[in-house]
Amino acid sequence: MKILVTGGLGFIGSHTVVALQNKDYEVVVIDNLSNSSLKVLEGITNITSKTPEFHKLDLRDKSSLLDFFAKHQDISGIIHFAASKAVGESVENPLLYYENNLAALTYLLQNLVNLTEQNIIFSSSCTVYGEASELPISESAPVKKAMSPYGNTKQVGEEIISDTCAAYDNLKAISLRYFNPIGSHPTNEIGELPIGTPQNLVPFITQTAIGKRKELSVFGDDYPTQDGTCIRDYIHVMDLAEAHVVALERIMSSKTEENFEVFNVGTGIGSSVLEVVKAFENASGENLNYKIVGRRPGDVIAAYADTKKANMTLGWKAKRSLEEALKDAWEWEKSQAKARV
Repeated sequence: MKILVTGGLGFIGSHTVVALQNKDYEVVVIDNLSNSSLKVLEGITNITSKTPEFHKLDLRDKSSLLDFFAKHQDISGIIHFAASKAVGESVENPLLYYENNLAALTYLLQNLVNLTEQNIIFSSSCTVYGEASELPISESAPVKKAMSPYGNTKQVGEEIISDTCAAYDNLKAISLRYFNPIGSHPTNEIGELPIGTPQNLVPFITQTAIGKRKELSVFGDDYPTQDGTCIRDYIHVMDLAEAHVVALERIMSSKTEENFEVFNVGTGIGSSVLEVVKAFENASGENLNYKIVGRRPGDVIAAYADTKKANMTLGWKAKRSLEEALKDAWEWEKSQAKARV
C-alpha cells in the first residue's frame, strides 16, 4: 500500500517513514524543507535500505498539491505531520501558524476526499487539553481554551477533520494527541534537527552539553510541582512512530468504531524539567549548565497521559524509557558534532 507522509523529513515524520518502510509500506514523502533537510532522506535509506519517493512541495501551494494528487490517485492513507510546532514562536507569530497549520490541512483534505481510499492520521497534541483539571489526562478530558496559537491550531485542526468526516461517509480519521517526543533512531542516522535555536527542551539540553549553547534556560521554578518546574510526558520518538503505524493499520483494516477517533500517545509518566536534566546527566555522564529564568508564555503546569485507551484499543504501548530516549538523543547530538568537524 502507498502511504503519503507530509512533513516526512521532519523529526517525527522521518522516524515514522522508517517504521512504515520496516513494515513494507511504499512511502511517498512531501516536505517543504522549512524545518528539515534532504540529508534526512539519506538517513532513512541507510536504515531501511529503501528510499521513499520524495516531493519538495508546500501544502499551501494549492495548484502544486492538485498536480501531485492527479499523479498519485493510488494513495491508501495519509499521515499528516507538516505543520509549525513551537509554542513560543506561535505566540510571537500567530498568523504564520494559522496559515501553515490550518490552510495546509484544509487543502490536503480537499484532495483526500476525492481519492478512492480516504484515510488520514492527524498529528495532534496534548496542548488541546490546555491546563487540564485532572491528571493523568484522558481522551474524555475537556478541550479547553488553548494557551497558545499553536495549541489552537491543533484544536481547530481536529474540528476541521471532524466536520469533514461528518460530511464524507468514506473519510476515516484518527487524531493522535501526543505528548513530548524526544530521542532519535538508535542508528544515529536520523534524529531531531532544529533549525536555529531549539524550541524544545531536550535538543536544547543536548546542544548545551555539547557546547553549542552556553546554558539551558529553565522557564520558571515557582510552579505548584514537586520541584517548581513544569511536568511533561516524554515519549521516545520511535514509540511514537510505531503508534502511527498501528493507528493507520486500524483505519485501513476497517476496525474503527467511528469515522473520527482520538487517542493519547504518551508514556503515562510525568517528569519535571529538573528531573529530565538529572536523568540526562545520569544517561550521558555530563554535567549540564543551566539557570532558572522567568516563566514562558503559553506553558501549562503539568501534562501527562492516561494511555489506557491507546493501550487497549490500539494494542500499542510505549516500550522505551526516559533514560533510553535521552541517551539516544545524546548519541545523536554527538554524531552531529562529529559530522560538523
